[in-house]
Amino acid sequence: MAVKFVRPKIPKFAPDPWAIQFDDQGHLRHLLTIEGLGPQWITRILDTAEGFVSVTDREIKKVPLLRGRTVVNLFFESSTRTRTTFELAAKRLSADVLNLNLATSATKKGESLLDTLRNIEAMQADMFVVRHEQSGAAHFIARHVAPHVSVLNAGDGWHSHPTQALLDAFTIRRHKGGFTPLRVAIVGDIRHSRVARSQMHVLNSLNVGELRVIAPRTLIPTDVEKLGVRVFHDMREGLQDVDVIIMLRLQRERMESGLLPSEEEFYRLYGLTEEKLAWAKDDAIVMHPGPANRGVEIESSVADGPQSVILEQVSNGIGVRMAVMSLCMSANRGDQT
Repeated sequence: MAVKFVRPKIPKFAPDPWAIQFDDQGHLRHLLTIEGLGPQWITRILDTAEGFVSVTDREIKKVPLLRGRTVVNLFFESSTRTRTTFELAAKRLSADVLNLNLATSATKKGESLLDTLRNIEAMQADMFVVRHEQSGAAHFIARHVAPHVSVLNAGDGWHSHPTQALLDAFTIRRHKGGFTPLRVAIVGDIRHSRVARSQMHVLNSLNVGELRVIAPRTLIPTDVEKLGVRVFHDMREGLQDVDVIIMLRLQRERMESGLLPSEEEFYRLYGLTEEKLAWAKDDAIVMHPGPANRGVEIESSVADGPQSVILEQVSNGIGVRMAVMSLCMSANRGDQT
C-alpha cells in the first residue's frame, strides 16, 4: 500500500515540528522548509551563497568542500531546472552525484520507499535531494534516514520549495540591497504554488516592507492574509509602486476544473505585459521561478526585457544550493560555528 505523506498534526505544546532541521548543537542538518529557519539562518545561507556564486566565473568551476561525499537526487516528480542546478551545485562542490531513475526504480516494482532509502544508504550516500508530489514527503524521509544523511527538499506537493524561495531572496537582495523598503507582489496561481508559500515565509522573515499577492479569487487560498500578505484582485491596483514582481506558473496539473474561464482570459487580466509593468516602479525587477508560459503568465518582451532577472535566478540557484549543501554537510562533520 502506498504511503501518503502529510504534514504531521502537532499536539498542543509540542516542540516545533521543523526543529528536525537542526541537530542537537543547533547546526543545520536538513533543509525541509523556510518555516523555523528564522532571519539569522536565512541571512547566513544568503551570505554563504555570495561566496559560491563567484565560483561560476572561475576557469575551474570547482571547490573541494564535498570531495568524497555522495549526493543522491530522488526526484519522484519531473523537473529540469531544479534537478539540474542541484546536480551542478553538488558537482561544483566536488561531490559524487547519483540521479536515481525513479521511473524504473524498485519503488515501481513494489519495494517500499523506506527499503529503497535503506539500500541507497548502504551505498554510503550522504545526502538526499528529494522532490515529491505529496506534501510532507521530504519531512517523512528526514525522520527515517541514518544520522549521517542530510535531506534537502526540492519541492513537496503544495507545501514548500525552500531553495527556490532562498534563491529568489538572494536575487532580490543583489538588485535592491535590503528588504525593509520594498514592496513585493506575487502574481498568479497562489493557491496551488509551493513556491509562493515559501516566498511568503522567507520575505516576511527578512522583514520586507509590504508583501502583496495578486490573483483571481479562485486562485487565492483561504485565509492567506494570515501569512502576512495583502490580497489584490486587480493588477493595476496591486502593481502600483511595486519594486519586485514575481510571476507564477499556472499549476494546471494541480487544478480542479472550472477555476479559470480560459488561459486567454487569465492573460488578459493577470498576464504581465509591458503595459501592466508600467504600473510598477520604473526600476522594478521581474522574476519567475520557471518554467514560464509565454502568452499566459508573461509577455515575451517582458520576460526577455531589461527589467527581467529570470535567467539570473537560474544562475543564482546554483550558488544558493551550493551554500545549503555545504552548510548541511558541515553539520554532519561537526564543523559549523
